[in-house]
Amino acid sequence: MSKLLKYARFERERRFLLPALPAGLDPSRGFQHFFDLYLDGTRLRLREVRAPDGTTVERKLNQKLPDPEGAPERRIITSVYLDVAEYALLSALPGRWLEKRRHPLVFAGRTFGVDAFAGPLAGLVLAEVELDSDAELAALAVPPFARCEVTALPLFTGGALAGADPARVLAEARRLLSE
Repeated sequence: MSKLLKYARFERERRFLLPALPAGLDPSRGFQHFFDLYLDGTRLRLREVRAPDGTTVERKLNQKLPDPEGAPERRIITSVYLDVAEYALLSALPGRWLEKRRHPLVFAGRTFGVDAFAGPLAGLVLAEVELDSDAELAALAVPPFARCEVTALPLFTGGALAGADPARVLAEARRLLSE
């Protein structure tokens, strides 16, 4: 385990399905635009984050590994930050693109990232919150702006969303929202 964490860290995160953007969030302001490429045949994600004006905030390559104990809310993540040339080279590799706008939302002293997906997944809205400890994760209740938790549902992870049939994803989201 210690070798796995030499350059990586644990990411502790819970994800929730929302029927729409929460009241008070302006969809045209205060967001970051994410362009994710999930590289075929790997566990790697290439990400470019842009400000609302289109300027690039960051470019990075991530690897997310499952938690060795199988906890869906915990993963091992490694990040490498890239310059323009490195990003351009890697973005030419085959993979599946996923695009979304992330809106920050502070609720109960925690900052949630509310993701409104674009393209074929338009209409899907997820919120995620990253916490520092397993105890904080366990103590967190489903926030009132969310309908249900999807942390343990693999279909609602980035890599799965990028490769899944959008109609299937949206149908499953509608089903969960109607329960």
